Parts: sequence; structure tokens; C-alpha cells
Amino acid sequence: MVAITIASEYGYVIATGIASSLMVTYLGIKVGGARKAAQIPYPYMYAEKSESEKDHKKNVFNCTQRAHQNTLEGYPMFLTLLFTGGISAPVVSAAAGVVWILGKIVYAQGYSTGVPSKRQRGSFGYLGLLTLLYTSGLSAYNLLN
Repeated sequence: MVAITIASEYGYVIATGIASSLMVTYLGIKVGGARKAAQIPYPYMYAEKSESEKDHKKNVFNCTQRAHQNTLEGYPMFLTLLFTGGISAPVVSAAAGVVWILGKIVYAQGYSTGVPSKRQRGSFGYLGLLTLLYTSGLSAYNLLN
């Protein structure tokens, strides 16, 4: 049996997790605003393609919704890597988490313009995710050896 000691610096990891939940909430609020502006009723996730091609507000809604949905799709992986990587490298993991969060904000801002290619501006966030993959692997290695 292995005893895990959590360093006090793990607090940075927890704070980063909290910040990420605020970011996801912020993106959801942006979707709500775009939904209202485009007059897309619930429960519809997206405007129809034919509508969004004719109406810029509906296109913006679709792009804003997609940015949020993409973030939610990867969110469980992010949290898993953040909290497991933080066991062995809390400061590096927290910093990598902040890079991912900032990347997602820039990604969503670019995508929400209605020009999908502008989402690429947030690609730097993947550097944070790759770092978290490394720190999680380090935690696994340390526990097994």
C-alpha cells in the first residue's frame, strides 16, 4: 500500500479547478446571451444550417454553443489530468491548468465571432493539456515505483 502525501502547494491545483469551473460557467452565460439574441428557443441545441447561413446572429449562436460544447467534451479529461498530475507536480500542474483555461477562453472568443477559423487562436491551450498528461504520467510512475 502506498500512502499519498499531499503538498500544501496542492491548494494551487484546487484553485485552478475552481477557476476552470468559473470559466465553464462564463462560457455557458455567453451561450445564453447568444441564444437570446438569435431567438433560438429551448430545447434546441443549434439553429438549423439553412437559418444560420442567412442570419448572422444564428451563426454566432451556433459558434458560441459549439465552443462551449467542445470545452465540455474535454472537461472531464482536463479535471482528471489536473488533479492526478497535481499529486506529483502541483505547481506545474496548476500553471498548465491556467494555460488550458486561458486557451479555452481565447478559443471561445475567437469562435464566438461567427468565423470558426478564429478559434485556432486558442490552440496554445493544448500545451497546458500536454503538460498535464506528462504530470499525470509522472504521478502514476511515482505511485507504481
